[in-house]
Amino acid sequence: MQKRTLGKSGLEVSALGLGCMGMSFGYGPAADKKEMISLVRSAVERGVTFFDTAEVYGPFTNEELVGEALSPFRGQVVIATKFGFDTRVDPTATEGGPVLNSRPEHIREVAEASLKRLRSDVIDLFYQHRVDPDVPIEEVAGVVKDLIQEGKVRHFGLSEAGVQTIRRAHAVQPVTVLQSEYSLWWRRPEEEMLPTLEELGIGLVPYSPLGRGFLTGKIDEKTTFDSTDFRNIVPRFTPEARKANQALVDLLRKIAERKKATPAQIALAWLLAQKPWIVPIPGTTKLHRLDENLGAVAVKLTSDDLREIDSASSNITVQGARYPEKLDQMTGR
Repeated sequence: MQKRTLGKSGLEVSALGLGCMGMSFGYGPAADKKEMISLVRSAVERGVTFFDTAEVYGPFTNEELVGEALSPFRGQVVIATKFGFDTRVDPTATEGGPVLNSRPEHIREVAEASLKRLRSDVIDLFYQHRVDPDVPIEEVAGVVKDLIQEGKVRHFGLSEAGVQTIRRAHAVQPVTVLQSEYSLWWRRPEEEMLPTLEELGIGLVPYSPLGRGFLTGKIDEKTTFDSTDFRNIVPRFTPEARKANQALVDLLRKIAERKKATPAQIALAWLLAQKPWIVPIPGTTKLHRLDENLGAVAVKLTSDDLREIDSASSNITVQGARYPEKLDQMTGR
């Protein structure tokens, strides 16, 4: 497995990481824990060294799974987790979903609890999951800086933060990584985000690099999701939007046939080709999908391929918002 360094930080990880959220949360019922532990360990055997979780996934159960799965390999892998939501508040009991909480004392509580669940004495990468407008980002960065000095955290990350927030945080404690949605069906980070990250020497970890499964070509307007699947409330996944957005999958399929690859592999290879400091974290619960995703690292897109993808995709307008309104308001702050 090829390695990449995330920005100027010296944090070296496998060129593709593994997003673990969907094993416990978000896309229907949680998968079997033993099977998922086996899957995570299979990823390690295949050279994956970068694993992504968060306390809110479950909540708590995903961190526990990742901690148990990776405990035999702790020194060989990088585990990223996140703070920033108040898991004591039932999201179904509040209007509009989850409650943000990045107060300094809460960040410390989350760090201690996450360390226990992850069976570790240090968090390799600690992200603020979403920017909390009630807590100045300088305070947040200051607490993480203290945790780094105490040896409990190695690197500071932000997720779905806006450019100004990143600059303000970076001035207090260097930000190693921004995690943000980025893929062929969400390209807004190219406008301001990528130039800013390049300037500051910050790596980018795209989540949902396969468009929540859509870019694999396995979903169409007739697909039905489990009642607990997050995609049921995502505007981009209405049957009408899915039908309209097939044009993007058709483009990937065309390139894939030429490259003897799959649409998912082309989507991931396209991301890897954008910048050397980009490390996507596709998630899966299936071993054959893990192998398919990892195969993307070997797919080489030429400058002509990339120009063709850019030209054709610029004529496709993706339909539907990527989040329900309340959740969308938490991004890009």
